[in-house]
Amino acid sequence: MAILLGRPGAAGGLGDSGYNARPGGADSGDFPGGDLAKLVPPMAFVYLDHNATTPLDPRVREAMLPWLGESFGNPSSLHRRGRAARGAVDEARARVARLVGGRPEEIVFAASGTEANNAVVATAGRRAGGRGRLVLSAMEHPSIRAAAERLEAAGMEVARVPPGPDGVVPAARFAAELTPDTRLACLMLANNEVGTLQPVAEVARACRELGVPLLADAVQAAGKVPVDAAALGADYLVLGAHKLHGPLGAAALWVRPGAALEPFLTGGGQERRLRAGTENVPALVGFGEAARLAAEELAERAARLATLRDRLEAAVRERIPDARCHSTGAPRLPQTSHLAFPGVEGEALMLRLDAAGYAVSTGSACSSGRPEPSRTLLAMGIAPEEALASIRVSLGAPTTAAEVEGFVEALEREVGALRRVMARPA
Repeated sequence: MAILLGRPGAAGGLGDSGYNARPGGADSGDFPGGDLAKLVPPMAFVYLDHNATTPLDPRVREAMLPWLGESFGNPSSLHRRGRAARGAVDEARARVARLVGGRPEEIVFAASGTEANNAVVATAGRRAGGRGRLVLSAMEHPSIRAAAERLEAAGMEVARVPPGPDGVVPAARFAAELTPDTRLACLMLANNEVGTLQPVAEVARACRELGVPLLADAVQAAGKVPVDAAALGADYLVLGAHKLHGPLGAAALWVRPGAALEPFLTGGGQERRLRAGTENVPALVGFGEAARLAAEELAERAARLATLRDRLEAAVRERIPDARCHSTGAPRLPQTSHLAFPGVEGEALMLRLDAAGYAVSTGSACSSGRPEPSRTLLAMGIAPEEALASIRVSLGAPTTAAEVEGFVEALEREVGALRRVMARPA
């Protein structure tokens, strides 16, 4: 696919908001279906933090709109409005299942990936009665780390397997921590900070030999790389709508037939009595549409974004002295770059870039607000000072080549400015 560099201020260039959905074409990011500028005031702001959340695809919004108005209904009601709502939820469930090669009856809807991860870890803890062992990677999402810490405080043993310097957890090292009394293993499919893909299928084979259930957090992977539940071999997969241009407030837990899952919200019969509460029909409809679009467009999106990411990293290394790109030699998501600039504070750089019109992150949005170095980077053996000098840049379907080019120019300018400040005598 041709990549158009464009010019600053042109359509798709720096004068556009990063949220604008332009007609199809290489420079539009193939994100058709309307103009989000009608909802977002025009401003020179480019969004490059898609691992935190993604803008709603206009086609997804269109699918949701009827269910925010005239098509309201409680899916548990037996009258025609209720039956229509039930049909919409069922169709969304089927679409989400198809995204991971599963069946509709294997999908349990939730409000967030955090809720789904918590439900699986809590099930393992209750069934273990405070005994046994949990094995997880040292780079898991905070929703798994914190849930494991709670069980550890109650008496369970927790083993944390560090990644290698490339950001990938060695499968053999993970398997070596599994024991017959292991109640649950957790290995994310794609890391949310450095974007590395983890050897879930290899670890799953080791888990099956010992009868250990495996939870794979696929929130960052789904819609960006192929996710096949059967091929991966995990017992649980977690997905989130807002990471693939769907709405906030909708997530899914795929559960292998026969895998244990105890009710995590009680009081009603929804979700096969596993999660009580009236379903959020508009959000689930949006999730289903986002899943459908992601499945259909995945290969094209991934190829285009990987090209943009590689060009971004090459330009950064060429134009900014001592810049470092983490995990470039490892299998990783096609749209994630994790960059370090020695002599610069990552948080200060992020704020300067924000003022210049570019949204990036210093790491996981779920861990933001803390000045400590990233646990993931420290687990990779990266020095604390380098970890604190790092930012994450994550592209998305609307991202254009012109936006990436403008970002590199701003990054070069702001890194230079910060380094000059740091070099001044006290």
